[in-house]
Amino acid sequence: MVIESLLYPAKVERRPWQMFFMGLLYNTIAVFLALWIFNKQASFAAVFFTVLAAVPLIYNTLKYEEAKDLKTDSEKVLLHEHNRAIWVLSAFFLGVVLSAVLWYVLLPQDTMNSVFAEQIRTISQINNQVSSSVTGFAATSDVLFRIFFNNLKVTIFTVLFAFIYCVGSVFILTWNATVIATAIGNSIRSGIAEAAASVGLAKIAGYFGAFSYGFLRYAIHGVPEVLAYFYAGIAGGIISIAVIRNHFSTPHASTLLLDVSELLLISLGFLVVGAVFEVYVTPAIF
Repeated sequence: MVIESLLYPAKVERRPWQMFFMGLLYNTIAVFLALWIFNKQASFAAVFFTVLAAVPLIYNTLKYEEAKDLKTDSEKVLLHEHNRAIWVLSAFFLGVVLSAVLWYVLLPQDTMNSVFAEQIRTISQINNQVSSSVTGFAATSDVLFRIFFNNLKVTIFTVLFAFIYCVGSVFILTWNATVIATAIGNSIRSGIAEAAASVGLAKIAGYFGAFSYGFLRYAIHGVPEVLAYFYAGIAGGIISIAVIRNHFSTPHASTLLLDVSELLLISLGFLVVGAVFEVYVTPAIF
């Protein structure tokens, strides 16, 4: 998009909040393009258009991150620098989530079902898997491992997509953003429906209470899981850029491999935290 000509990685990493508005804008435009051009396939089309708009800037950001590995051998410095990219991806992710939540809540029922059909189906499948589990410590442990390995599978796909397509991880991240937004939006719509019977301040209180519940219900375990995908995406992107630019045949190859390995280990750590939160913490609170 033309807006990206005004942005570049170094500037965005100094002001990551700009990517929040980019995510919000890109997804909003994508929703209306999807409904206009691919109405019956709007669910995937909206994700595709969002990713398509973000590709140039995300690609340049990954190139910028890979170039940092050639300038320093200090892993501590590199991790600090990569955290800047994490903030950029996080801001973009949150912008997409907010946009998708708003349209999930504001669009008429039939239109909303069209735009979020696949996300609704995905959440339904996840809920059926969890609800079908029996109770008890052994069953809870089974759910824990199931959730962990399911998220690990997503992480592996994120790395592979980033390696093969360089910015392919953006598709995984955007898809997950819309799934989380659908879950949050569903909680909000349910809360609004329950609050509709009341009037005045009680109705307003019901609306905001639904929003808080919907966000926190999925943010507790969703945040570490998404961070895992961010680190994995950056690791895969660095590998892809390094292969394209033939940097693995240079003296910096060991730095690149060490950097990627540490990013993947951090990603794995967040996956463990996310699975534990989802099985033990979130159910205890909600």
